[in-house]
Amino acid sequence: MININGNMVADNQATLSVTNRGFTYGDALFETIRVNAGVILFWEDHYFRLMASMRILRMEIPMSFTPEFLQEEILRLIKENDFLNSSVRIKIMVHRKDGGLYTPLQNEIDYCISLASLTTPFYSISDTVYEMTLFKDHYVAKDLLSTLKSNNRLVNILGGIFAKENGFQNSFLLNTHKNVVEALNGNIFLVKGNKIKTPPISDGCLKGILRTQLIRILEGLTGYEIEESSISPFELQKADEIFVTNVIIGLQPVTKFRKKEYQSTVTRKLLGILNAKIRMG
Repeated sequence: MININGNMVADNQATLSVTNRGFTYGDALFETIRVNAGVILFWEDHYFRLMASMRILRMEIPMSFTPEFLQEEILRLIKENDFLNSSVRIKIMVHRKDGGLYTPLQNEIDYCISLASLTTPFYSISDTVYEMTLFKDHYVAKDLLSTLKSNNRLVNILGGIFAKENGFQNSFLLNTHKNVVEALNGNIFLVKGNKIKTPPISDGCLKGILRTQLIRILEGLTGYEIEESSISPFELQKADEIFVTNVIIGLQPVTKFRKKEYQSTVTRKLLGILNAKIRMG
């Protein structure tokens, strides 16, 4: 079942209009959320990011779009699909209503919520090889729109094709100033000694939910220094560890980039702290 504007629709009966603005122009936003046994992780951060993104895209936010309303819509969908005691990946899609060409006729929105099952309620680290490459064919714009989870993901798509065709698990993306800003599917963190570094939002990286959570954890953790500053491709090979973050995978350690192989000691420690935080609610 899928939740379309509050109506539960069977997957095989859900349809998309050919004039849907998310489909025709990419005039849409989405949030990807992890839910464990009916508990929405980091819900407040997700909600406020979605509201802020809608305002930036000049979408009209319905009066009903309160945190409580959307939370109930998510949980209602989970119950309909009999996943209340499981872990699921929720995707909220918001798009402007049909009408107009590049310039819309209105700013009101439609929404849909879909889900997919996950195997485990907590984050874990696989010991498999996770080798990354540097994607240099296209660049992420160093601007506000790049920080939003919009339907315009062509750089990520082409970077994914490049990685797949060349036998890599992921790609680092560069911005127009040739700084490393993120991976295909999340934010990046570099570990060098006791310093942990991540690109600033101003460089054009996604304003990731787990990025925010991890920075909060590190700011209160003795023994480590968190720094938000630009990262050059040269720095990648100087790091002790590199990991990718998003709310679905948690922390994914990079095992190799070019000839450099990385440790994952700090990554595993931070993952343990994050899981403990989730358990405590």
